[in-house]
Amino acid sequence: MARWRCAGHAPIAPRRRYKGTAIKRELKQAADAAENVTNSRTLELLARAGFAASGILHLLVGAIAIRLAMGGTGNADFSGAVAELATQPAGPFLLWASFAACAALALWQASDAIFDYNHLPTKEKAGKKAKAAAQALVYAGLALTLMSFARGTGSGGDNQQKAVDFTASLMKAPGGVALLVLLGAGIAVTGVAYGIRGVKQSFEKQLVMPPSPAARKAVTGLGVTGYVAKGTVLLLTGLLIAIAAIEAHPEESTGLDGALRALRDQPFGLYVLAAVGAGLICYGVYSIVRARLAKMVH
Repeated sequence: MARWRCAGHAPIAPRRRYKGTAIKRELKQAADAAENVTNSRTLELLARAGFAASGILHLLVGAIAIRLAMGGTGNADFSGAVAELATQPAGPFLLWASFAACAALALWQASDAIFDYNHLPTKEKAGKKAKAAAQALVYAGLALTLMSFARGTGSGGDNQQKAVDFTASLMKAPGGVALLVLLGAGIAVTGVAYGIRGVKQSFEKQLVMPPSPAARKAVTGLGVTGYVAKGTVLLLTGLLIAIAAIEAHPEESTGLDGALRALRDQPFGLYVLAAVGAGLICYGVYSIVRARLAKMVH
């Protein structure tokens, strides 16, 4: 008698196989339905708006950086930028609209990470999926920040201190120092990658470039300047995190705002900070243009 038979009962293995097949079929149908939703025209339009919302935030961060270089005040990071956005006319509407756009872009990038690039070689596929997943996390973080301000619970206060407190808490956790070093190194490497992408103009592969030579030149100029500036800031931010972890000085991990202020404290720092601020403004304008010209891969 076969192992899967019980006395007086029908075989149960085929039933189990059928049940397993049915579950797999239902999972595939759910995955197909999710992919269809993320391929919708409505979501694509909202995701494009997400690039514009991100661009506006970069514009504000760049403007705050220039203000700091001129002796003014402000928090030169995305919380500070969102706080300034909230003070504008129709602030609540702008916050909720930007939240919806960034959330849609996060979902679009997540769907790229899950459903796309499967036809590529394994190594290239893994790299593109990882990049899309990282972008999804970035835009999800922006969306959460926007939602917190829209609900009235956000704060554009001392973000340097928040970054220091977070670093100090993580350093006390098991493996926290190693995690911080890896995090800082990852952000620094991302900054280098942004700079290289700007210098090589490889960002143009993400766009359907306009037919006008003058317009193409303008888009390229914005992209080169913006990517180099953002890469510089990310590189410095990552280095501050890694150094703070290695030297056990959490007060040196001060986030984006602290990285820009660190630039100000260097020789000729006021000019460097102003230049980086102008570069971030260029990146913001580029992102707004990207909302129209982006290749939305699906």
